Amino acid sequence: MRDRINALARRVPVWVIWLGCGWAAPWLFWQGATGGLGPEPIKALERELGEIALQLLIIGLCLTPLRRYLGVNLIRFRRAIGLLAFCYVCLHLAVWLFLDVRDPGRIWADIVKRPYVTVGITAFLLMIPLALSSNDRAVRRLGACWRVLHRLTYVVAILGAVHFIWLSKGVQIEPLAYLAVILGLMALRLRPAGRRRDA
Repeated sequence: MRDRINALARRVPVWVIWLGCGWAAPWLFWQGATGGLGPEPIKALERELGEIALQLLIIGLCLTPLRRYLGVNLIRFRRAIGLLAFCYVCLHLAVWLFLDVRDPGRIWADIVKRPYVTVGITAFLLMIPLALSSNDRAVRRLGACWRVLHRLTYVVAILGAVHFIWLSKGVQIEPLAYLAVILGLMALRLRPAGRRRDA
């Protein structure tokens, strides 16, 4: 089964990942514009885009454990998944800035006064160097530093989950489950000394 999955993955072009994961954005905007997202379409759109970004981050973090523990190699899709996550974060932020807040004077005040906004903006800023270095030229130029830099993905994912937890009203299982999965994936990276380090 593992070999069949790997053989199939080698035949799937990367653009399929972009198409398969990217279609949700225009669909959500269409739903928001036509009343399909309920009585508060802007808030719903903002939440959906942010949640998809967090899900994509988690999927990207799953790829190394899948290869290491199950022998399923989907690493070739990691760059596309990471860049898609960044695109969804940008859309999430754009909806907040231009459709939700809309007042430039409130933006800085919200960043400073609202912890969930502070955490969310911090996660976005940390994603920028990750997105900019997600190309072959950056991998070659940064060398071993590239691996160290891209470990920030775990920090970004944790901040994203905390942002979701603080943003949610009351204690909700879903955002806590995201955080638990991320912490579990981090735990899987802990290996006995002397084992080969994977990306």
